[in-house]
Amino acid sequence: MTRLPSDVIKAIERQAPKLLKKPFNKEFKKKFEDLKAKMIKEFLSHPVTMEIKSGPSATNMSGTLNGVTNLFAFIGFDQGDQPIQPILQILEGINYTYVSEAKIGVTYTVNIPEAKEIFAVTPLPYVGGRSWAKGIETGISGLGYLLRKNSGRSGAAIQSRNQVRTGRFQNTPYISALINKYKKEFKQLK
Repeated sequence: MTRLPSDVIKAIERQAPKLLKKPFNKEFKKKFEDLKAKMIKEFLSHPVTMEIKSGPSATNMSGTLNGVTNLFAFIGFDQGDQPIQPILQILEGINYTYVSEAKIGVTYTVNIPEAKEIFAVTPLPYVGGRSWAKGIETGISGLGYLLRKNSGRSGAAIQSRNQVRTGRFQNTPYISALINKYKKEFKQLK
């Protein structure tokens, strides 16, 4: 077997990244878009997301409220609100940027959001400074004071001044778990 001269090897190493950039970009873009679509699909099929999207008459499919009510009514969204939309817009906005050419290949950076960015766009309707999306993970108080009715903001529940039941909100992995999972998967994308 004949060995290539060192100047030929150096020329190939110099030119390969430029020549391979377009095919690498095409392949990376496909893998990136597939993974992004998978992440959005997982978010949309999460029981919390599905329950909130279903509005004030949804069942408590997330199991967070022991079947007493649903998240849309409990959190206190107004009828017609679309609380999932800001999260979906952030996830749809995930993109990547070209960083540099490697010896053989190309390097990209994926701009996946931090959970705190999503928490910033998901305020509780009645408590400034708190996020309902973070509350899904850490807890939201008041379940014992909730009355199911066809009145209130959501048209499905109101808060009582007196405790009417025992029961506790069931914390559930949600945005942080999704972001952490896909940060790892996007990092492994080649």
